[in-house]
Amino acid sequence: MRPVEPIDSHHDYDLVVIGSGGAAFAPAIRARDLGRSVVLIDRGTVGGTCVNVGCIPSKTLLADSERINGPAPDLGAAVERKDVLVARLRQEKYLDLLDEYGIDLRAGEAELVDGHSVAVDGASVGAGAILVAAGARPAIPPIPGLEEAGYLTSATALEVSEPPVRLAVIGANAVGLELGQMFGNFGARVTFIDLVRVVPFEEAEVAEAMREVLEDQGHAVIEGARTERVSVEDGERVLRGTVGGEPFEVRADEILVATGRRPNTEGLGLERVGVELDPRGAIVVDSEQRTSVPSVFAAGDVTSQPQFVYVAAAGGAAAAENAFGVGGERLGLDSLPRIVFTAPQIASAGLTEAQARQRGFEVESRILPLDAVPRALVNGDTRGLYKLVAEASSGRLLGASVVADGAAEVIQAAVYAIERGMTVGEVASTWAPYLTMAEGFKLAAQTFTRDVAKLSCCAA
Repeated sequence: MRPVEPIDSHHDYDLVVIGSGGAAFAPAIRARDLGRSVVLIDRGTVGGTCVNVGCIPSKTLLADSERINGPAPDLGAAVERKDVLVARLRQEKYLDLLDEYGIDLRAGEAELVDGHSVAVDGASVGAGAILVAAGARPAIPPIPGLEEAGYLTSATALEVSEPPVRLAVIGANAVGLELGQMFGNFGARVTFIDLVRVVPFEEAEVAEAMREVLEDQGHAVIEGARTERVSVEDGERVLRGTVGGEPFEVRADEILVATGRRPNTEGLGLERVGVELDPRGAIVVDSEQRTSVPSVFAAGDVTSQPQFVYVAAAGGAAAAENAFGVGGERLGLDSLPRIVFTAPQIASAGLTEAQARQRGFEVESRILPLDAVPRALVNGDTRGLYKLVAEASSGRLLGASVVADGAAEVIQAAVYAIERGMTVGEVASTWAPYLTMAEGFKLAAQTFTRDVAKLSCCAA
């Protein structure tokens, strides 16, 4: 533990954290490691989004839905199992850690008074530094008639115990695809509607592969679609809009809105004390997680940084280190992994081809279809691909995308390769165990110099 620097005696705590999720607990623990006093202030359920209404519950339901052809529970039973697991992890990974680390917790509405004090339901709490980790909530588009018709969000969908017969999903990125496919696995007929396309921020080839999977499963996909109004007619929810100037109509029993998340910055007094917000209302932070007010830091979904819980936790920990440690902690996002837990999974790391070109790179890219990977042939499922993007002059790997069973595990190899500046030639010459999806990463790298279809099994 580093020596504790003295703080002004009028401060109640060294660090006040607004929030109690991943972006809050990680800095609280880091500050305690540094010998600092910490209080968390939150108006909601301890644990934030990930454990309560995000990663854990959604993936639990998704996992149960994928076991539907075996001795799997129905949706109601899956929801009950989800609730038990969420309660357990909230206790073990959050509540129990308060006493373990000596972190105080106050329930209530927090509002910044100045750069060193926070009002909590009328009482003032002073601190050497303040960290805002208030998270985000589902963003609801202003579609006429949507509120009156009613809809599900990423949070309320987790409580549905009977799958709708017909489900319309507005938004076909990670949340929409995961929850839509989950309901589909439990028997719903799903229509995915997106303003751009399926997984709009990933490679076009990835989107095409995933769209084909959804359509093969009997679902409908409407891309480039603008939903312009919603109504209720004869007990049905009716969505109407346009695609390429032509009208479309979708009738459904339920609507799931999955159009992103909105930062929880309202009512915190941020603008009054001079904390800069971007046009979305997210807190703008510098490379050290510091806001425009030097003593105020921010981390997680409340900021303009990528909305992943591992980014939130890393950002919070960096903020605490910069506030009380030796400083200089920064998030390196060049190799950041992104996962969509569909079946097959979608995983990527680093830059897409378009992003690389936008940054000024001259690039080469290669696509390896999944039917070139022996593990996929053995599994009898060749839906998917590998795509690698490399700097043309050096061969340095800039980005990787995988659509395959187990893609979420495979992509970690790409994270290491990008992080360490490996070339595709170096990836092609590394060990890769036969009959694994990880071998596909090596095979994709080999395609930069040869036709892998003309190699024998396990060819180096």
